[in-house]
Amino acid sequence: MNRLDWSSRPGRPLRGSVQVPGDKSVSHRALMLAAIAEGDSHIRGFLEGEDTRATAAVLAQLGVRIETPAAGERRVHGVGLHGLQGTAQPLDCGNAGTGMRLLTGLLAGQAFDSTLVGDASLSKRPMRRVTDPLSQMGARIDTQDGLPPLRVHGGQALRGIRYELPVASAQVKSALLLAGLYADGETEVIEPHPTRDYTERMLAAFGWPIRFEAGRARLDGGHVLHATNVDVPADFSSAAFFLVAASIVPDSELRLPSVGLNPRRTGLLHALRLMGADITVERERESGGEPVADLIVRHAPLHGIELPSALVPDMIDELPVLFIAAAAAQGRTVIRGAAELRVKESDRIASMAAGLHALGAAIEETPDGALIDGGRFQAGSVQTHLDHRIAMSFAVAGLVAQGPVHINDCSHVATSFPGFMELANGCGFALLAV
Repeated sequence: MNRLDWSSRPGRPLRGSVQVPGDKSVSHRALMLAAIAEGDSHIRGFLEGEDTRATAAVLAQLGVRIETPAAGERRVHGVGLHGLQGTAQPLDCGNAGTGMRLLTGLLAGQAFDSTLVGDASLSKRPMRRVTDPLSQMGARIDTQDGLPPLRVHGGQALRGIRYELPVASAQVKSALLLAGLYADGETEVIEPHPTRDYTERMLAAFGWPIRFEAGRARLDGGHVLHATNVDVPADFSSAAFFLVAASIVPDSELRLPSVGLNPRRTGLLHALRLMGADITVERERESGGEPVADLIVRHAPLHGIELPSALVPDMIDELPVLFIAAAAAQGRTVIRGAAELRVKESDRIASMAAGLHALGAAIEETPDGALIDGGRFQAGSVQTHLDHRIAMSFAVAGLVAQGPVHINDCSHVATSFPGFMELANGCGFALLAV
């Protein structure tokens, strides 16, 4: 991947309507369930990102025919629960941690062996929290001291288990539920805090009997998935950068249409409102089993808060840009209970703390969060650590800095948000490739 640096600086007030790409989490899951369903499924609003394309490519290697009628659309010809075909070639997940973890659960129930690999960043991400509970179900998975590549042995008889997650994780929960499709008996996953229920909702949409509530999901093996059409909502994680940007840039007003508002995803919306943000919700409706609405955000002076710990699991991917909102607010913001950030594409607590320090912000890193005293940003240079959300968060910081913010190596932004620069500049950012 070619290196790409950005320079972000103050622009004009942010105005207009911003259509952010489709939800990455929903796109991954729609592909996988459509692949093992009976019949043909049509996915609209599909995220044309590198992560989701990597998942599509893996499924194609496994014998699934996937057509692209137009950008943002996929027609998936399902092969049924036991119709995937093995390959001796490695299955390359690229930078997609969601793709790798969910595919591990899916492949654990197959009759053939598989090897999952990833790029340099993904190859450093821990996988034992997925492979250990899968092993309890009877799976055999070899790792490199807990890291990828993952060698998933086929032909194992899986059995349902009752598993209490030590750390709340929608990815681990989803991997176990996918393995549970192939298991004998009931698979039950219990979480310390409720996480996103995309997999549960989508399994129900594809016709699999599943019982779920906040913090708990149960299903039995031995049923059938039936093809269905999926409308993917706009990604709340992508909308998050524009929600914070318009909140901190004076005289701004943005409309973000058709954003997915899954209740396990919108912690940032509640956090920003606690900080004084002016965000309204219009045209609430449901699409493909997911709640969707238009968001209108206007500039408002933000103030520091002690972030309620109950919100953290529902905004884990949005916390980097909340760091920016906190650093631009008046007063202190206290973030705790976010240790999960340390095992993302980068150690996001350390990455955000280092970047904010480089811009002169007052931030104290803690083991599971940070103490952030708001103020003004200086010009400076920050490292992304090959993390797309770090890059986009500091693009937002540049809007209110006293000079240019140089952001080193933003090439990975395309994994989750293709076209970010064009969309951002179209509404008032001053973002340059350098």
